[in-house]
Amino acid sequence: MAGTDRTEKPTPKRRREAREKGQVARSMEISSAAVLVGGLIGVIAFGPTVVSNTGAAMQAIWSEIAVRGAVTSASGLHGLEQIAIKLMLETVAPIAGICLAVGLLANVAQVGLRPSIQALRPQWERLNPGAGVKRLFGKRVPFEAGKSLAKVTVVGAVAAISLVPMITHGETTMGATPAALGSLMFSGAKTIAIRVLAVYLLISVADYVWQKRQFEKGLKMTKQEVKDESRNQDLPPEVKSAIRRRRILQARARMMAAVPQADVVVTNPTHYAVALVYDGKKPAPVVVAKGKNLIAAQIRRIAAENGVPIVPDPPLARSLHASVEIDQMIPAELYAAVAQVLAHVYRMAGRRAAERKAAA
Repeated sequence: MAGTDRTEKPTPKRRREAREKGQVARSMEISSAAVLVGGLIGVIAFGPTVVSNTGAAMQAIWSEIAVRGAVTSASGLHGLEQIAIKLMLETVAPIAGICLAVGLLANVAQVGLRPSIQALRPQWERLNPGAGVKRLFGKRVPFEAGKSLAKVTVVGAVAAISLVPMITHGETTMGATPAALGSLMFSGAKTIAIRVLAVYLLISVADYVWQKRQFEKGLKMTKQEVKDESRNQDLPPEVKSAIRRRRILQARARMMAAVPQADVVVTNPTHYAVALVYDGKKPAPVVVAKGKNLIAAQIRRIAAENGVPIVPDPPLARSLHASVEIDQMIPAELYAAVAQVLAHVYRMAGRRAAERKAAA
């Protein structure tokens, strides 16, 4: 339908709400490329220091073993451990620190310095197996698989093109001293790394452009949504509150109107009430009404007036109320419990039908 087509650009309010939820255009490839660049910079900057410190550490370790018999005593092993820890701090820590700093800067450059608290909150719907399967076979999966394959192919091709000449001209290294051979290998590895990173950066930029485009497409609004937002912005706060209350009352009225068609109402038995419908058209039962305290009492009253079975099951009632919204199917982890309740209801209905038939 034309009224439901998302053809309008997102409003500032829509963008702000998305930002508060942690929904931003971001490419993980940019962050990965930045970390690789940081690692390359760290290796080039600290490479000589790493080699010299590693050599000194190896000499110290062999000296400890040869002179003091370090491997035969606890104190000697402790000394070797101290040498290893010092070596890691002197060699690995600076490069890791550069990678961490560059990775953080890359993420800040993409999304800014405004962290979203809402995005950090646990979202239990992500634990839904059905949603996980849907994401596993979603529309983005073929693209992501193709992107990964293309990335590996292109990067591998560039690395091979750079490596083949070095292999074919290996005779130039014959008779070279260990220092010269090490310098030559380091120079070749640096050349390959720079070329691969250049290609990877191009892939990252292309991925960011695509992610940005998909994000903007997902934020688009329908004409009706833009009209409603514009209308609400022009209203005074008290009118907005009145509209909000009216919508809540209308939604509650629609919910109560669905209770007579329910197959069962699961209760706490006094604090919670959840009405379920299972017509066989959907894979699982659907929650058509739920509430607690006064609303739960109203659901129970309407169910009793219309002959809807009411089954007390406190754990199930609390779980349904907490994890399932109105007009949503129950999650897979509650299938067994709800099936037992529905089976009990169907058995009771069949027994009553048989008793009425026998009485007639």
